[in-house]
Amino acid sequence: MRTFDLIRDAVLPDFRERVADYLVQYESVLLDKEITDPQLIKDTANQLRGYLRGLNTTRVLGMAYWEELDRRVVDTWLAPKP
Repeated sequence: MRTFDLIRDAVLPDFRERVADYLVQYESVLLDKEITDPQLIKDTANQLRGYLRGLNTTRVLGMAYWEELDRRVVDTWLAPKP
């Protein structure tokens, strides 16, 4: 399953629509194959991590979900490419 789909599923139902609206902004950069600026990708991925951390802090997202989603963001967009 894609990272953004996992995020949507992990969010409490009452908050899914609002969170989905914000996720579009991150998706538009991170999933666009034509965006090749590594700094833009890195900055956007780090902003997404901060957003997920905020969702966890406000209890909109559970801790186990947050840890897995944070790992996925790091592995997908922040880990050095071999």
